[in-house]
Amino acid sequence: MKHAFMGLATLLGGFLTISQSAWAQGGYANDALLYMRQNPSGTARTLGLAGANVSLGADFGNLTSNPAGLGFYTKSELTLTPGVGFGTTNAAQLPTVAATGTSFPSISSTANSFHLANVGLVFASRRSDNDNTSDWRGGAFALGFTRLADFNQSLRYQNTTDDNHSFFQRIREPYNNGDYTSADYQQNVDDIYTQYRTKTYTNIDGLAYGTGLVDQIYVRNPKTGTAQGDSIYRLGTPTRSGSITQTEDILTKGSLSQFDLGYGGNYRDKLYIGGGIGIVSLQRTRTSTFGESSSGAQDFISTDYLKTTGTGINARLGVIVRAADALRLGASIQTPTYIRLTDEYSTSLTANNKYAAPGTVSSLTTASAVPFEYSITTPFRANGGATVVLGKAGFITSDVEYVGYGQAKFNTTDGTSDQALNDGNYNVSNNYRSVVNFRVGAEGRFAIFRARVGFAYYASPYRDDTFDRNQKYYSAGLGVRTGSFFLDVAGLYLTGKELYQPYSLANTFAPTVSMTNNRFTTSITGGLLF
Repeated sequence: MKHAFMGLATLLGGFLTISQSAWAQGGYANDALLYMRQNPSGTARTLGLAGANVSLGADFGNLTSNPAGLGFYTKSELTLTPGVGFGTTNAAQLPTVAATGTSFPSISSTANSFHLANVGLVFASRRSDNDNTSDWRGGAFALGFTRLADFNQSLRYQNTTDDNHSFFQRIREPYNNGDYTSADYQQNVDDIYTQYRTKTYTNIDGLAYGTGLVDQIYVRNPKTGTAQGDSIYRLGTPTRSGSITQTEDILTKGSLSQFDLGYGGNYRDKLYIGGGIGIVSLQRTRTSTFGESSSGAQDFISTDYLKTTGTGINARLGVIVRAADALRLGASIQTPTYIRLTDEYSTSLTANNKYAAPGTVSSLTTASAVPFEYSITTPFRANGGATVVLGKAGFITSDVEYVGYGQAKFNTTDGTSDQALNDGNYNVSNNYRSVVNFRVGAEGRFAIFRARVGFAYYASPYRDDTFDRNQKYYSAGLGVRTGSFFLDVAGLYLTGKELYQPYSLANTFAPTVSMTNNRFTTSITGGLLF
């Protein structure tokens, strides 16, 4: 497998978002969710409305939501939106069968960022009111950059568990196989030894054997499984008793952004039609340090680094109808987004408690010789919205959005089959569902001044999920607008919960962490009209 070390990235330090029905979904399925579950984006005006603008019009945020809104422009426009994000994650171990003790303290960690949320340029044209040579009254061409998703997050937690639920149990189950009497288990042991003999390590099981954290034990075959021969192998680890402490620090950075080109036209000031093309850019780095200690001493520690970059493309079409002077209805669809991805990674594992020689230390570090290239196709998105215009007093606007999370699919770029990607596709289709998100916002106008509030609800993408993993966004904003410039400021607050496991076990639950994510982003948009 070209990217064999992705098993390490998944098992040690990957954000494994886990489902109640499938407790460990795997790294690729979680990656797909990161790329699909986008947050409200656009100008500070749009963010002040919690992203609700599908039927609104005359805002640069329409370029990524509904390009028909560009048809409302009567003046050209230049906008710039810098932003600052402040994120906090509180993590505590869940009291499952894998937990020992009665106290599960919460640990807080922060990840802040300064970013460019949006930059755009709109070229508008408009026929004069006495020009009746065409029913097309005008339109606008727009291009610009928008930040669609924020990957910045820090997680730190501490678990207490026993040996049967520890990472030692995980490496006693090669390739997540807990039945040492099976022929597959024996084949897995042979593969691990081949890695050691050739000094070519391809997964965490091989690294654990290479550092002496695990060893092969020759045992008598009980003849209860499919393994052949009178004597077979079983993997063993150093003996530990009592409570075992796990710690992990994970820092994720990066974002998903999009460069857009689009046009919206105005037909008789009643019908607005638009289309656009998006060029996607993705960059994400994830660094984690995971370890276990027992009897006051460190047993092992692993540091993992993964960098993912990608570029992709999508397209969208939209329409807005002015059903009445006070009512606008809008709808848009976006094609599936194709993103070509590249992974680069490195991993080190240090064993401070070796099976054959307790108390000695050995380390292995490896990195990918050739970056792994693959692709993901995320599902199409559909939006609908309505805006009620309250004369000169302002407006109320709302959106609904359909996203089919279970339709995402990974592929290799050379047409070959890859088991890790196949497993990711299986987990996506079996654990994710289609959802409807909604957003609502209101703006009050007071001469040249504006005041805005908004709320967005993003439903949990998991099937049969009894753990509340919906995301809620609360927003507020202020603005000032004249005939030649405007200035808007907005604050957007996210709150949501997730579950995390550092690894999975064949026959029981691994220790599980409950995370509460809170992030406040403030943005300011300056615009010139010309």
